[in-house]
Amino acid sequence: MSSDRLIYLPLGGAGEIGMNAYVYGYGKQGQERLILVDLGVTFSDMETTPGVDLIFPDMTWLMENKERLEAIFITHGHEDHIGAIGQFWEKLGAPVYARAFTANLARHKMRDNGQPEEAIRTVSAWPEVTEAGPFKVGFLPMSHSIPESAALVIDSPDGRVIHTGDFKLDETPIVGEPFDPELWASVSKSGVKALVCDSTNVFSRHEGRSEASVGPEIEKLVAAAPQMVVATTFASNVARVKTLAEAGERAGRSICLMGRAMRRMIEAAIETGVLTDFPKVVSPEDAGNIPRENLMLLATGSQGERRAASAQLARGKHNGITLKDGDMFLFSSKTIPGNEKGVIRIINQFSERGVDVVDDSSGLYHVSGHANRPDLERLQDIVNPQMVIPMHGEHRHLREHAKLSESKGRQSIVAVNGTMLDLSGNEPKVTEFVETGRTYLDGSVKIGALDGVVRDRIRMALNGHVIVNVILDEDDEPLGEPWVELMGLPEQGSSFAPLVDVLEEDLNQFLGRAGQKTLADDDKLEEGLRRVARNSARDEIGKKPEATVIISRLS
Repeated sequence: MSSDRLIYLPLGGAGEIGMNAYVYGYGKQGQERLILVDLGVTFSDMETTPGVDLIFPDMTWLMENKERLEAIFITHGHEDHIGAIGQFWEKLGAPVYARAFTANLARHKMRDNGQPEEAIRTVSAWPEVTEAGPFKVGFLPMSHSIPESAALVIDSPDGRVIHTGDFKLDETPIVGEPFDPELWASVSKSGVKALVCDSTNVFSRHEGRSEASVGPEIEKLVAAAPQMVVATTFASNVARVKTLAEAGERAGRSICLMGRAMRRMIEAAIETGVLTDFPKVVSPEDAGNIPRENLMLLATGSQGERRAASAQLARGKHNGITLKDGDMFLFSSKTIPGNEKGVIRIINQFSERGVDVVDDSSGLYHVSGHANRPDLERLQDIVNPQMVIPMHGEHRHLREHAKLSESKGRQSIVAVNGTMLDLSGNEPKVTEFVETGRTYLDGSVKIGALDGVVRDRIRMALNGHVIVNVILDEDDEPLGEPWVELMGLPEQGSSFAPLVDVLEEDLNQFLGRAGQKTLADDDKLEEGLRRVARNSARDEIGKKPEATVIISRLS
């Protein structure tokens, strides 16, 4: 019996939505040749990761085993699948394979991070396959909310695995390939060991709607608008951007793309031949000279991003254009959980300007890019895999998807990030746990989630900061009184005296009582001063701020 095994290891995207990274391997235990599927990011928020620019999966395990890594395959161009490629490629070093549109975006990522664009290799759709060690990998077209999405057909000596990537079963997607059930059936005919499958919408019990269904409703809405129309959607949803632009064009409006991401996506789609008949657009500079009733803006920022075009329009003026009473703003998008505050802030800012905001609460102006429960069942029936491994979802999604699969008589298991599965037998088995976590991009530096940087930042934000300064002479005697500086704290507390004065008085008393051993020992002195500053602040304002003690000694 062969001692080789087929393994699956999620490093990101299993137990969460975002920063996808999935490893497959084949070979003897600990010596498997590896491939990586996707390498994405997720985004920070001010509550849990203040100041952080991007969040990546912890790729330590794979970097430590990079000599075994044969290739990286990218299923599609969404940030949570492609966004980290430029940040980690240098540490992984393997060739990257993607279809033309996705490869175009990946090259931008590499260029932006000073990495070689030639590491990105463009491949065609199935039946073309790429050999990577013991694997043969093909890109099987699948509809989603971005062009040229693909599932991966991963053939190993131990059987065929299909990794769906993100998908929906849309046979009229406007842009990109429609779902082809006959193609999927033919690929599955010879037998599929495992279907590793998107779980995002497993709780949605109605069949998914086609992208084509939103066009007529958007067209009616735009045609009836009396003044300027602004619409926002995910910039990567090229089909939706096209639908919006065509609705504006048919209503006699000039179309203007606002936001770098929107322009880049449309340019990439045109360059790669995905998009051939996009309406003519005007520049933001020219848009300012067009009558309001004859203008439609397509803006980035559907998730409330502060620096995006939508947020800037909500705050006042962007590229010389201001929204006014009676204009209309359309959210042709779903608010991702966690982004509600940012979106509501924009809605209220527009409301204050008299702008009529239309969201998707009616379900008329947006359809999801992910398969709903009936679609998941349909795909399982077409593929008829031996086992189903849920991925791309929070734990509740994975668990529900596993229960669904088991109810249909198929083996399944919940495998969150760091759970290595052995797929070699007749059922998936947990064989090992790998330490995983998050890596933060903080400015231009990557830091670990456990490094304490973000934790300290949160503590300062919650409690404020005190800086204590003390000078001692060559005999270890205080030279003058200590002085403090406050950041993020009120000027006075419960005694109604200035907080600075209260803290300085208590610190001076501590110095007066301190023995020679304490005054001569920087560590003891620092700890004592920090304790006094924090406790005095607590008595005055009910908070124990972070405290930094600076001890200067004259020699």
